[in-house]
Amino acid sequence: MAGVSAEYVKRLEQGHGRPSAQVLYSLARALRLSSTEYEYLCSVAGHVPSRAGRVPHEVGSGARHLLDRLGDVPILVLDAAWTLLAWNAACEAMCYVSMSVDGRDRNMAWRAFTGMEGWTRAGSAAEARFQQAIVADLRATALRYPDDDWVADLVADLRAVSEPFAAMWESPADHEDRRHRLTRRHPVVGEITVDCDIMTIHEGDLRAVVYTAEPGSVDAVRLAATRTRRAHPG
Repeated sequence: MAGVSAEYVKRLEQGHGRPSAQVLYSLARALRLSSTEYEYLCSVAGHVPSRAGRVPHEVGSGARHLLDRLGDVPILVLDAAWTLLAWNAACEAMCYVSMSVDGRDRNMAWRAFTGMEGWTRAGSAAEARFQQAIVADLRATALRYPDDDWVADLVADLRAVSEPFAAMWESPADHEDRRHRLTRRHPVVGEITVDCDIMTIHEGDLRAVVYTAEPGSVDAVRLAATRTRRAHPG
């Protein structure tokens, strides 16, 4: 009834593995849980319950505190649909572009699947892992906000313009890896390779994307240099 195998349910009962938000919703529906029981199940599994309405766009105090306290670390704050909401000066310096873009250009999922993102990854497997992480998160968002037309339109348009997105959307899979390595060619300091960690901020259902480099590495030196040697694009 939930669309998952008996063996998978057995593993969950034994405490092995963590179900995705989509699987959790399917299990709750199959078990006919009340809304209170479903919310409790989500809290145990570390997920935000499905809710009606639209994806929230408010950058709360927790996210603002993160941006302020880690001013030297490049950070992006996104909503649950992967639309850019806030960033710090370190992130803008690293990317060497103005972050004040409009429309679909503000959506990181759209940029990742249409070649606009500006990052490269170590091989096609790494590229696929990053894209799968986006698709899994976006699918969970669509389940939580079934009445958000903007999210529905984004998914429909991505399926129309990107064959990889369409294939990943049609083949649901858990994807817990939220750490990736990305490379960008900066016009002032040269090529930089950084670790990219994607974290969930439960207050406001936000995503924080944090970029760091190995301490003492050439990449760390170059990353620091972007903050002091930035020349604004003409």
